[in-house]
Amino acid sequence: MMQNETNYMPAEWEQHERTLMEWPVKASLVWPENYNEVIHGYAEVANAISEFEKVTVIVNEDTAEEARVLCSEKVELLIIPHNDAWCRDNGPTFLWNREKQLSAVNWQFNAWGERFIPYDLDNEVAPKVLSHYQVPYRNAPIVLEGGSIHVDGEGTLLTTEECLLNKNRNPHLGKEEIEDVVKHHIQVTKTIWLKQGLFGDETDGHVDNVACFARPGVILMQTCHDPEDPNYERTEENLEILRNAADACGRNLEIIEIPQPPIRYYNDIRLTLSYLNFYFVNQGIILPIFGGDAADTDRKAEEILKTVFPERKIVTVDGMALIKEGGNVHCITQQMPAGSR
Repeated sequence: MMQNETNYMPAEWEQHERTLMEWPVKASLVWPENYNEVIHGYAEVANAISEFEKVTVIVNEDTAEEARVLCSEKVELLIIPHNDAWCRDNGPTFLWNREKQLSAVNWQFNAWGERFIPYDLDNEVAPKVLSHYQVPYRNAPIVLEGGSIHVDGEGTLLTTEECLLNKNRNPHLGKEEIEDVVKHHIQVTKTIWLKQGLFGDETDGHVDNVACFARPGVILMQTCHDPEDPNYERTEENLEILRNAADACGRNLEIIEIPQPPIRYYNDIRLTLSYLNFYFVNQGIILPIFGGDAADTDRKAEEILKTVFPERKIVTVDGMALIKEGGNVHCITQQMPAGSR
């Protein structure tokens, strides 16, 4: 079903009806031997969120009982076949109109440039979820993952060229064409293009590891101050862009820095540790932390978020249970804003 042109993507900090997640699929894991650790990590996140708002975990039939055992009784299970478990990226993008009636966009999903196959079931999850909750939606003609965009709810979009312009997504479209399609579907009027995401990020530089809006006119950004680290140049370039940018309302941006955790490897692969991969919930924030040599930066990240969001309760979860698979709390969640339908 189509929606009219006044429907826009609200900011993530707006009131949620619920959070959507997908239960892990062992066959899709980069490191299948870590499956038990991974599912306990997903359950920890689901249970933490369920203390603030409703949670729906999408499960395959063969893992429904496993999810039921590990998840709180507050967590609802919904059986929809899926290949992988990154609901931020293959889930729907929800919209409001001015009366806060709910609708959505169903983007096309190709598993981050066909990096992981198969993904056919994942590309069908969003419309099945929307049908289940009776939310009207429009099919978008481009490949786009939810983790590649952030909005302020007032017309400004934050993204990276590394991801949105990557030829493994929409090779037939240029920058202006992609920008126009996104603007049309979620009603943003200003796009701020950062250059690159974190070094080694297998999503090709999703913005949700790099920077996000704390509120209109204010951006949180993870920064690196070690010139020997590949993230240093990336950080400096993105900071320069933000310092010279204005949002859709003409405001200069206030930038609040969060220091990156120490470099960490798993099986000789650098992990894309990010505190920016936190998730807004109603009256709270779910923050991944990493422990060990990251104890100091864990504490700083929590302190900064407490200062920026004094009205929200900061709940920390074990980010290491998730990041070995390439993402974290924000990557495995998708907010459904509260609204009528």
